Amino acid sequence: MPQSQMENQIEDPWLYTISSKHKLLSINFKEIWRYRDLLFLFVKRDVTTVYKQTVLGPLWYLIQPLLTSVIFTLVFNNLGSIKTGGVPPFLFNLAGITAWNYFSACFTGASGTFRANAAIFGKVYFPRVIMPMSITISNLLKFGIQMAIFSGFYIYYALVKEAPISININIVLFPVYILIMALMGLGLGMLISTLTTKYRDLNVLLGFGISLLMYMSAVPYPVSEARAKFPELVARLVEFNPLTQIIEGFRFMLLNSGTFSWNGFIYTFLLSLILFFAGLMVFNQTERKFIDTV
Repeated sequence: MPQSQMENQIEDPWLYTISSKHKLLSINFKEIWRYRDLLFLFVKRDVTTVYKQTVLGPLWYLIQPLLTSVIFTLVFNNLGSIKTGGVPPFLFNLAGITAWNYFSACFTGASGTFRANAAIFGKVYFPRVIMPMSITISNLLKFGIQMAIFSGFYIYYALVKEAPISININIVLFPVYILIMALMGLGLGMLISTLTTKYRDLNVLLGFGISLLMYMSAVPYPVSEARAKFPELVARLVEFNPLTQIIEGFRFMLLNSGTFSWNGFIYTFLLSLILFFAGLMVFNQTERKFIDTV
């Protein structure tokens, strides 16, 4: 190589430096911003391919929460006589299902990151954390559509049926609740994703584990019913479940039903931060060598 070219290479700084050495808790926002176009493409892919080649397509965004709310109303409120504090049972269940679906979609989507994208990760470099982030962002669209459905039924019950429901001052916490659900779903999802690179049994457990978690998170019943009807130990497990705090708080600010405590809110917020940073730490540690085990 001519001497002049060698000197130019030494003088020109590298545009990108890719290294396997990262701090465990590092999240390089500058690099993520640099790959924002790729992040947008992954978000677009997640939105457009979920119900591709289905007959009803995006209508599943509407059908899923509505059918689940109807079934919960028939089974828990009609057959099981679960009381909802004067709130129409269908609206009560729709509020819980809407919040739960966002957390659940973030959690299950992020938990399959390494397994589902091993082929891409093995060929080209990009910040791996972009993939679970894109799932969390794309699910915001689904959450927004389901909130629009909830708002329609809310107006119907409030104005036509004159149900005793109202939005209270806690509505200002709405963005914080979304942030908590996203952080908790993303953190837990990244933790499970790293574990499934070694222990495939978790893939089997995840399916029914998420269903069991929903019933332990007070989605189809209020906490007051858990305290009244469950054994004391089970009632305490439900009450201290951070997801219960989210669901109960979500219904409290939208329907003015149930209970809210700042201690429970702060406890849930701090736990979501801990889970997110724990998931990020393990994710950063695993991304360097996961391709050898997947």
